[in-house]
Amino acid sequence: MTSSGRALYASDPARSRGREFLTDGGSARGPRSDFQRDRDRIIHSIAFRRLRHKTQVFIAPDGDHYRVRLTHSLEVAQIGRVIARALGLDEDLTEALCLAHDIGHPPFGHAGEDALEAAMESAGGFDHNANTLRVLMRLESPYCGHEGLNLSWEMLEGLAKHNGPILQPSWALRELDAAYPLGLPTFASLEAQVAAISDDIAYDNHDIDDGLRAGFLNLDDLMELPAVAEQWRLIEQRYPGAPQDRMLRELVRGQIGRMVNDVIAETRARLTDTGVMSVEDVRAADRPLATFSAAMGEEERALKQFMYDRLYLHDEQRATADRARDVIAALFGAYANDPALLPVSWRITLPHTEPARTRHIADFISGMTDRYAIDSYARLFGETPEGLRNV
Repeated sequence: MTSSGRALYASDPARSRGREFLTDGGSARGPRSDFQRDRDRIIHSIAFRRLRHKTQVFIAPDGDHYRVRLTHSLEVAQIGRVIARALGLDEDLTEALCLAHDIGHPPFGHAGEDALEAAMESAGGFDHNANTLRVLMRLESPYCGHEGLNLSWEMLEGLAKHNGPILQPSWALRELDAAYPLGLPTFASLEAQVAAISDDIAYDNHDIDDGLRAGFLNLDDLMELPAVAEQWRLIEQRYPGAPQDRMLRELVRGQIGRMVNDVIAETRARLTDTGVMSVEDVRAADRPLATFSAAMGEEERALKQFMYDRLYLHDEQRATADRARDVIAALFGAYANDPALLPVSWRITLPHTEPARTRHIADFISGMTDRYAIDSYARLFGETPEGLRNV
């Protein structure tokens, strides 16, 4: 540990590789580190605010208690900060990465992404992770002197490869990397790895909570998972006679705690085994360092498979996703066939040649919220799409 309490392998804002665009520093507001500025630029961005109306599990849910991309991102950030603090990492960079990781998602979640991928087949396809970088580096531009939010290199690197090295980047990431190289073939910082595993922990467990609330899952279903059944028995012993809804929330909290503690212990063990002493050692490692233990990893994979079988690929969920894909495909076709339907600010900047033209239309659609996409469809086609809410 350094004198500041930061581990030697942590990212240090004082040693940041800087930002894509140089600034004179005259507009600095408040005594913040580079990574704190990154976090604050994310929080104040329009793209971040739009996450409150983007699908997490359920498309355009009517219920106020279901998670959306915004609440999910906040929960990921909470988990990420806990792990980062325990490991002596930079909490601000970790939090910023957690808050920003889903900004590139289109409306209707993975259904919307599938529709854009199909619509953009001739223009290089669509990938929500690369789109996150595209939004933050080019599309969200509140500053007079440059495009994008001009985030730190460490922040952009972490977003680009928080799931590991990238050897075959998509067109969007390839263009951005050519303009501002992000070292794609190596692992990212531990802060980025913690953000990625925190995302897994959050949706693995919070999606159980939402699935139970919606009635797609029940307690008997969950008892098919041995590890979950064991935790439930412990809760019953500790809180005999407690209301079941409270016990279920205790189960979800306990699951998160178990996973967090496992990641902290496993990461510490891997750091010791590999002899990592710097953030560059982390990037040069031949494997991820912030991850689950072998036993917890097996348990987590079983949980994921269970959630796919019982929730994500539930017949009703798939039917809703099919209708959502149809909406996005119809919107894309309408704007491509008649660009005059685009808002003025998007119409006047529409490129005349391909593939830039198709990518521009995808940029517009990918930034839509669920409700904006629904409203746009109703405005263009004269009817509100049916069957897009199943909770």
